[in-house]
Amino acid sequence: MVSDLGYGLNSLAHLALLLLLLTVRKPGVAKHLLVLATATTFVWSTSLITVLFGPISLNWLLTVDIVKQLAWLLFLAGCIQTNFQNLHHVLRRPATLMIIAPAIVALVAPYLFAIDPTWSFLTLIVLSLEVLVLLEVVYRQAGREQWAFKPLIIYLGAANVFEFVTYANATMVNQVEVGYIAARGYIYFLLMPLLVISIRRIHHWGIDIFISRDVVLHSSLLLVAGGYLFVMAVVGYAINFVGGSWGATVQIILVVMSFALLATVFLSNAFRTKIKIFITKHFFANQYDYRVEWVKLTKWLTRSGDSTADVYHSGLTGLLNAVQYDSGLLFKVSKSGLDCVAAASPSGDTNLNEKQHAMLTQLIEYSGEKGWVIDTDAYLVKPFDYEGLKLDREVLKQWGYQLFIPFMQDSQVWGFAVLAAGDKEKVALNWEVKDYLNAVSEQVGTFIQHHEAAQVVAENAQFAAFNRMSAFVLHDLKNVLAQVDLILANAQQHKHNPEFIEDTFETLEHTKARMEKMLKQLTDKKVIEESVNDDQYLSRIVDEVVTQRCSSISPIPKVHLMKEESVIVDKEKVANVLYHLISNAQQATADDGEVDVVLTVDGAKRTQMIMIEDTGTGMERVFIEERLFKPFDTTKGNAGMGIGAYDAKTYLESIGGKLTVQSEVGKGSCFTLHFPIE
Repeated sequence: MVSDLGYGLNSLAHLALLLLLLTVRKPGVAKHLLVLATATTFVWSTSLITVLFGPISLNWLLTVDIVKQLAWLLFLAGCIQTNFQNLHHVLRRPATLMIIAPAIVALVAPYLFAIDPTWSFLTLIVLSLEVLVLLEVVYRQAGREQWAFKPLIIYLGAANVFEFVTYANATMVNQVEVGYIAARGYIYFLLMPLLVISIRRIHHWGIDIFISRDVVLHSSLLLVAGGYLFVMAVVGYAINFVGGSWGATVQIILVVMSFALLATVFLSNAFRTKIKIFITKHFFANQYDYRVEWVKLTKWLTRSGDSTADVYHSGLTGLLNAVQYDSGLLFKVSKSGLDCVAAASPSGDTNLNEKQHAMLTQLIEYSGEKGWVIDTDAYLVKPFDYEGLKLDREVLKQWGYQLFIPFMQDSQVWGFAVLAAGDKEKVALNWEVKDYLNAVSEQVGTFIQHHEAAQVVAENAQFAAFNRMSAFVLHDLKNVLAQVDLILANAQQHKHNPEFIEDTFETLEHTKARMEKMLKQLTDKKVIEESVNDDQYLSRIVDEVVTQRCSSISPIPKVHLMKEESVIVDKEKVANVLYHLISNAQQATADDGEVDVVLTVDGAKRTQMIMIEDTGTGMERVFIEERLFKPFDTTKGNAGMGIGAYDAKTYLESIGGKLTVQSEVGKGSCFTLHFPIE
């Protein structure tokens, strides 16, 4: 009769709630599943009133309890996802099927096999633990709505803890205690207001949720304790099944050992920490949304200017933004000591005294060995966590910076940052924050190191450009010197010839212009490409080069004009290209050999061609492919710069033409210049 009153009150309460839910329109599949769970609980409570239905059999008790748990499991499965459109979508989800599978098997199995009631006790223990696990997931995922979900969590949590205790005890003693069954109706009735409050608070179901870390440790330990009690219940069942005079004694021993082991679990900080890290690593979402954090860091780093100081400051600010801190210093480790390259400090004091410098040196050495991010506040409380690190505690207290973050390069500390929270909340340096800061510091360190490497490359490129410019100037000086040599070689013979005098002054005027151009190049420290393109007939340029610059060397080139059209080129540049190639042909050919310059037109390809043929030593194919057009690679020793062929090829390609080479060792070579006809 006592139990009937409790179940009757609970039935009336759930009936009122069911009617209320049916009259209030709320969207979402979870709301309809709540109606189903409430209706099932009403039927469950009503069916256990002995005045209405007579004495309760054990099979009926177990069946209705499993049905009730099945309804609430289905409701919780519908609360943990947002995109359910109907009940069919909930049921076809693999996770949902896994959740409700134990309850369905427990309902169907008695009709197929002869099942001992003890196995049903174990099934109900599993279902209670399953509800507790899902409640934890729902609560952690509630994010800002945890306040709304909390009464629902307490309602189902307290009820299922009681269910767990009831059937854990039944498993150990092989029968359900009547007192537990009689009390259930009152317990559910007294917890009912929590469910009503939660329904009034929750405006929608299945929200996109964030995992709270505040309850990870305690709730996880609750699951560990529950699992342990479940194991103990199984052991108790086994002892009870075997029977004998040892049953009671062993049961007492197991109970005492259970409490001792549970006390160890709750009192051992190391054990609790390991459990927490394992569970949060493998079962729950991360504290940080790494995709969002990475995009934020990348955007911040790309805002940096071109100067090295801006890059250092951006790197430090990126670290501060990662943990929402106010102040910090960025140091670079050099052979001369520690250089503060960036600061974000309210005090603006970046100077280190002798003791602080010694402390940072110790941290550098320790991080170089371990590669760790160091929490100096944690060191003051738990120095044993940093085995082998011995810092001056007084200096550390006055230091004011909490986090020491190293930047590693080739297994050595390239630099480091020290960060302080200022007025912000300090970050607890757990395993995930350490991994996060290691990833951020790796990105920031790589960003800074790449910038420094780019600076070195840019400086080297400037030196290379200056060297290249110097090489071209020297190459032009050789050409000028050749013109002067030609004048001096013919001066004695033709000094009384007015035409020779006129040509000499013209050559000297041209030489003066070339010298002025070279001086300007040296002054401006860059290669000046002043191109003066106009319509030219290449035969005239060839005649001038051969007559004025190549006639002093044997064999004297012979010019053969087959066909010609005008082209748009820089006369001076083409003259230099031709002089170099013809001069090379002369130097590679014996005095009694031949050098021919042939001009013709390829009508199909619309190109004016100049073929410079010689009967000289020739070149190997490997030399042509690998060395001929490689700048600063010469076979003339100190007499050559190795840029003539490269310069010719580069110029022709710049105007849309090309330079091809055919050669055979011992027979000679042919350079073909293709000039586009516009």
